Amino acid sequence: MNNPAQFPNQRLDLPDAPVTAQGKGITGMEYKIIGTTLQAVILELDPGETVYSESGGMAWMSNNIDMKTGGRGGGLGGALKRAVSGESLFLVEYTSQGGKGMVAFASDLPGKIVPLELGQGQQMICQKTAFLCAEKTVSMDVHFRRKLGAGFFGGEGFVMQKLTGPGVAFVCLDGEVVEYVLAPNQILKVDTGHVAMYEPSVAFDVEMLKGFSNIMFGGEGLFLATLRGPGKVWLQTMPTSNLARALQPFLPNKSSG
Repeated sequence: MNNPAQFPNQRLDLPDAPVTAQGKGITGMEYKIIGTTLQAVILELDPGETVYSESGGMAWMSNNIDMKTGGRGGGLGGALKRAVSGESLFLVEYTSQGGKGMVAFASDLPGKIVPLELGQGQQMICQKTAFLCAEKTVSMDVHFRRKLGAGFFGGEGFVMQKLTGPGVAFVCLDGEVVEYVLAPNQILKVDTGHVAMYEPSVAFDVEMLKGFSNIMFGGEGLFLATLRGPGKVWLQTMPTSNLARALQPFLPNKSSG
């Protein structure tokens, strides 16, 4: 590796992060997703193009990107609904001015950034913390599960996120991602934390485990999610809650100083 003090105008010979996906949005925005485990998405915007994210989502940007923080969509009611659901109260718009601009958003945990190319009116239901950023044409709203069992015992309460096209949105899913296509009335049973995303045509509910030994000694919790087709579902291999439980024994506590 070159000594940066000896060659101040040269790059360090560090390998570039691999590009795992790239494409273009309907507004002209170009994107590339870099990295494998801790990924980031880098967006290139022409003058006047706008993307948005939740407050605190941006990682880096060029000097000609203008930031504007507000409620964006739904007015005060929309902002309050996001706050009640545990989401960020404000959303931030990033607009390129005076030339091509660049803004990047990074994942907080090991996993995958998934680009969703949504058509006009096409929707996707995602876990509550999934949304990373999107073109300005994409609508992001709170999705409340209708069934009581799914709401109380579904791992994330009543609340998920609903993204509506047209446009490209980016979501962060935990660990590796597995995709299934369910036929009509085909059922997939899943530990609730592993449900990352599904199409609105898929029916989501929660059922209690059967059998005393399963409940007492199964180690899977009392409830399983049932996903009924038709439609696509995406499962994640490492839910954040599982990661937190795995790390808990190794974290210092107050009694240990």
